[in-house]
Amino acid sequence: MEWPIQEVARSAGITSRALRHYDDIGLLKPTRVGHGGQRHYDGEALVRLQRILLLRELGLSLTAIADVLAGQRDTEGALRTHLRLLEQERERLDRQIRSVRTTLTKTQGGESLMPDEVLDGFDHTQYKDEVTERWGKEAYEQGDRWWRGLSDEEKGDFKQRQLDIARDYARAHAEGLAPDGEEAQAITRRHYDWVAGGWQGRWPTAEQFTGLGRMYVADPRFTANYDVHGEGTAQFVCEAMEVFAERNL
Repeated sequence: MEWPIQEVARSAGITSRALRHYDDIGLLKPTRVGHGGQRHYDGEALVRLQRILLLRELGLSLTAIADVLAGQRDTEGALRTHLRLLEQERERLDRQIRSVRTTLTKTQGGESLMPDEVLDGFDHTQYKDEVTERWGKEAYEQGDRWWRGLSDEEKGDFKQRQLDIARDYARAHAEGLAPDGEEAQAITRRHYDWVAGGWQGRWPTAEQFTGLGRMYVADPRFTANYDVHGEGTAQFVCEAMEVFAERNL
């Protein structure tokens, strides 16, 4: 089956102009162009559009999305990664919904509000216990003060650096480069500097950096952050980090 551009745009909640732009930049080609230049899309094209829209919601630029899709030849694996990310986001939203409902109920009933109830699901403190267990209470408190002290622009820049690093790892992996090769290790140097920035200039030891890399593979939340750019990227990152730690730390 095929669907005309107007129907696809309406179903996706975007404009026909956006779909034509995706065609112009090579991100999403129509299955067929009929008389009068009418674009039509089949089921395979709809799946690709779904992946584009999911990546857009994660904050990736169209250029980054093109890189991601070019590195993902396993459609089923990519969709499983997207599904994990959506489930994580649903869990976060569910917590926010429960928090707002609790706030509304208690406000209507004149009950006292507790910070843990009102603010649940709204920031990074959901990882407080986990960070404290792994690196200690002081590490969490320092990181928390640092993050809250950043401006919105600085937070955005910090996140974008991580996205750029993940994208470059994925490209290196997709091109079949070795984790211990010069290009992969240059990316890992940027990664190490980025981690140190988040640790307020405290440089991770070999054990800490290697342990972080292994967590990317062991913890599906972190695996998803890298494998969304291409299946197997998290394992590639882990191996590159181990090599970097052995050579430099």
